[in-house]
Amino acid sequence: MSRLGPVITLAAGAVLAVGLGVASTIATPAAEETAAGTAAQAPPTEESSAAASPSPSKTEPKKIAKADYGGRVKGNGALIAISIRNGKAVGYFCDGRSEAWFKGSESGGELQLKGVANAGAKVTAELGGGRAEGWVSVGGEKWDFVAPTVVKPSGLYRATALVRGARLRAGWIVIKNPDGGYYQVGAAALGEQQVAIPRLDSERPTAPVTVDGTTVSPEDVDGFIEEMQ
Repeated sequence: MSRLGPVITLAAGAVLAVGLGVASTIATPAAEETAAGTAAQAPPTEESSAAASPSPSKTEPKKIAKADYGGRVKGNGALIAISIRNGKAVGYFCDGRSEAWFKGSESGGELQLKGVANAGAKVTAELGGGRAEGWVSVGGEKWDFVAPTVVKPSGLYRATALVRGARLRAGWIVIKNPDGGYYQVGAAALGEQQVAIPRLDSERPTAPVTVDGTTVSPEDVDGFIEEMQ
């Protein structure tokens, strides 16, 4: 009987070891499958992060669709008129003797104009609150101005014609007086020679007028702003 005891004990140990080995073999694939399934369900971190960060877009400065300004230049009594159409801008400075035409652009309430035929002539202004406020430089001199918004018939007018082979050009600024009526100033030249300029009909500024013996029809700014750009 004493010899059978160890044999039975060893046999029982062998059976238990085989049972644990089988259990381990069955459990290990299940754990691996569970880990693989968890990894498959995890979202791709880099792709999700990229999709959540769209690139910023640039905002274009706003441009004024339509505006007209007119007022006096401080220090010399001249008038200045400025007109804007969809960001494109023209201006005219005149004191009855000297004149200067300008062209340029407006963006975000900032106006920048340069002289058309006058080298170095320039207009810079800030737009807002129903007015244009800035400075104008002509012939080496510089003056400040404040030009409120205006409505027709106030504003800027121009006439051109070909006379005996020379170009006739004329410009006017019409501004309504606070006390009633209209104040206007203008200048005309045939070729390089200055000629007398007639007054416009303040109520009908585009009515035909005679300049140096030639009948011309003044245009308001909508008729020539594109041509000047």
